[in-house]
Amino acid sequence: MMTPRHVLAGLAGAAMLLSTAANAQQTPPQFPEMTFFVTSIGGPQGANYGGLEGADRHCQTLAAKAGAGGKTWRAYLSTQAVGGATAINARDRIGKGPWVNARGVQIAASVADLHSPNNKISAETIVAETGRLIPSRLYTVNQHDILTGTQTDGTAFPPDKDMTCGNWTKSGEGNAMVGHADRMGLRDDEPSKSWNTSHPSRACDAASLVATGGAGLLYCFAAN
Repeated sequence: MMTPRHVLAGLAGAAMLLSTAANAQQTPPQFPEMTFFVTSIGGPQGANYGGLEGADRHCQTLAAKAGAGGKTWRAYLSTQAVGGATAINARDRIGKGPWVNARGVQIAASVADLHSPNNKISAETIVAETGRLIPSRLYTVNQHDILTGTQTDGTAFPPDKDMTCGNWTKSGEGNAMVGHADRMGLRDDEPSKSWNTSHPSRACDAASLVATGGAGLLYCFAAN
């Protein structure tokens, strides 16, 4: 026969189980060893991250949620020499490598390896800090366009044409170079595309980035 004490003990145990389950659902997956990821979400203003500092902060914040906040994270972005600014090359911002994704797959051993045909960025390795794959062209929702503002060798574009959405401060008119993280063309008969230099965006606002197969996502690398 159940006594009031037994009933209370059972209710307390059930409440504890529910609390534990709720906490488990709230704790995101942890990947403290990862040194490379594609952001699971873009910024709230399309390509306007408030400059490199804001983009780096976006990477750092997401990495911290995944248990890798002890590293210094940098967005793989270049800036152009416009308005008196000095050009900055994406390849010079990201450390020396090697870099591995959340699943432990090595993406590249070094900066030179990253910018060679030997790097392992592909539809199977573009993993977000959450551990999930970024949707490639093969998915209904395609997010393979990744903001880079960068030439194939990882250097900045000359200043004659906007390729960085105003050095990552515009969320309206303008353009930014994007790479195809899955290294796929838009059609089956189209040649494969570069992971960091595929085509300019239509504009800098979030809707325009989505329209071409993106979401304002970034490549993030641990620089130390």
